[in-house]
Amino acid sequence: MSVFKTFSNGIWRENPVFILMLGMCPTLAVSSSAKNALGMGLATTFVLAGSNLVISLSRRWIPAKVRIPCYIVIIATFVTIVEQLMKAYAPPELNRTLGIYIPLIVVNCIVLGRAEAFASKNGTFASLLDGLGMGLGFSLALMMLGAVREFIAAGTLFELAIVPNWPGIHLLKTPTGAFLVLAFFLAAINQSKIRKCRQSGMKYEPPEELSCRSCNICKLK
Repeated sequence: MSVFKTFSNGIWRENPVFILMLGMCPTLAVSSSAKNALGMGLATTFVLAGSNLVISLSRRWIPAKVRIPCYIVIIATFVTIVEQLMKAYAPPELNRTLGIYIPLIVVNCIVLGRAEAFASKNGTFASLLDGLGMGLGFSLALMMLGAVREFIAAGTLFELAIVPNWPGIHLLKTPTGAFLVLAFFLAAINQSKIRKCRQSGMKYEPPEELSCRSCNICKLK
């Protein structure tokens, strides 16, 4: 895999949020505004890049039987660094909003998944690029969700008024609003895939687990 493909893979082709559907808890919880989304995205990117780098460097010395506990210890170290840096330098309101979701990066399936699937099997530079790419993809997805939710709910972006006297739709600030916005993004991405498939003369087949072939809901009484 080329250097560029390794880096760009997490931005679009395997975007953690829009394609792999990972990290849904922080995605839906902290994407109520663009600023919160940016803070969470940068924190996760730092942990992803740092843990991937260290795990790749030490993979030859980590026994296979205890690799997962070792990965968690490494990830927890970087999460602690991020948490202390944010307490020292981040705005107090951002710390309050992100709250428990920063320590929970330790068990974020994106971070542990990249450690097991990529960093433990590839070189140092490639692992660093993979972590940065996945982190950037996660950050962009969060910011897109946060920007849409913030704008519709309050008419602002990064707490700057874009539309004065905007009435706002409070639903977009709630978890229900997060699910709705994410659903529209996923629908748009899937529609784009279907259109490209048809333009190339191919028939689009949905994943088997999402098709009617594996669904029995209609048969339930």
